[in-house]
Amino acid sequence: MQSFGTFYLPQNEPREQLNYMTKPFKSSSKKKKVAAPEEVATPEDLKPKTPPKLAPQGIRTFTVCRQQDETGVSGDGVIIEGILLGTGQCIVHWLFPPPRGGVAIFDSLEDFLKVHVLPHPHNKTIITYQDGDQDTFGD
Repeated sequence: MQSFGTFYLPQNEPREQLNYMTKPFKSSSKKKKVAAPEEVATPEDLKPKTPPKLAPQGIRTFTVCRQQDETGVSGDGVIIEGILLGTGQCIVHWLFPPPRGGVAIFDSLEDFLKVHVLPHPHNKTIITYQDGDQDTFGD
């Protein structure tokens, strides 16, 4: 057996004060209370609510539909679901490739359009917002 050194105990101190490694682990975090069965949230409580007034414009969802796919990569039809945040940022979830797709964050909707919509006018892209408003792009 290999020795890794000598451990000397001072005569006047208890052993548990000498080495924190010898003390049993004690969690300093407080235990969280678990809700009693009668306090369980109802399905209505779990539904998304109207955004709080913290974001000046709220959250607006949309889909992106391509009438054609110029590059042949993403396909046609609804290919993206997205969110416009109150900060102006745009989050898009590509529905291709399956099973998960991909997620991208842009500083603005305009930045997203510059990269993925405006350079491809032959795709005839339609952005449809949750309230039914639509923006159309292309030939």
